[in-house]
Amino acid sequence: MIKTSQKDQDGTTKRAKISKAQQYMILSVLGASLFLGAAVAVVVKSVNRISFNANVIMAEDQSIVAFSDTIKNIGICTKPSGSVYTDEELKKCNPDSISAYNVPGTLRSNILEVLAGSEALESVANQGSSNCLNPDTGKNYTYKELDAKYDAAETEAELSAASNLIKSCSALRVIPDALPAYENEEALLASVDKIFRVSGTEPESLSPTGETDVATYGTSLYTISVRLAIETDAGTVNNLLENVERSIRNFNVERATIKWSSNNAINFQANATAFYMLPTDLDVTTKVIKLGGK
Repeated sequence: MIKTSQKDQDGTTKRAKISKAQQYMILSVLGASLFLGAAVAVVVKSVNRISFNANVIMAEDQSIVAFSDTIKNIGICTKPSGSVYTDEELKKCNPDSISAYNVPGTLRSNILEVLAGSEALESVANQGSSNCLNPDTGKNYTYKELDAKYDAAETEAELSAASNLIKSCSALRVIPDALPAYENEEALLASVDKIFRVSGTEPESLSPTGETDVATYGTSLYTISVRLAIETDAGTVNNLLENVERSIRNFNVERATIKWSSNNAINFQANATAFYMLPTDLDVTTKVIKLGGK
């Protein structure tokens, strides 16, 4: 039997206590590390979420400013009380009840005032339709008469009617006549036929070629082709070409052949291209914002 002294027993007890103390220390450090790591992860996650929310709010503010600027520049509503429109101001806004005089400097104002009253455009305008006759004078409305009618409008219906008169009976009608907003073969053939009649002749044949394409001048400018033929004297052919050149609607004669017939008349055939431009829409873009900026 081995006997141990009191001194050895005391040393063993101290070593056991020190070992437990070290274990407690290691566990405490490990627990603190885990707590610290969890706290750092929570802080990082919170910072990312705060940054994400800030980016979302910033993007929303930019969208609100962009939409407000668009509404102001076009003249859909009167100017807002602040820098951007409020929900209440947008709910109360009715474009049909707002006069162009209430939105000066906007696209709407420039169209209904500056372009509609342009003497340069009016100098090449076609004769207005029967709807453009002033019942008081029996003649076509002048821009001053149209402007006075628009200025005197009190109700929404009167304002809309006066606005439509300006669009169809003022110098503004030259713009859709010169560059229509959609492909219309019937209108194109009617325009060419009218040029023939103004030139004192009728076409031997007149038909669309069925060829349409995007013009090289821009992605929104499209072409539509027409084929025509006439047999008449040289003076009439020359008069026809001059009237084509003076036409409000632009024609590009791409290919033409001239032959003398047996009766000293000219057989003239040509392929001509006219143009039209599709309506322009506002492009609404979508911005995707992801957590963490990825």
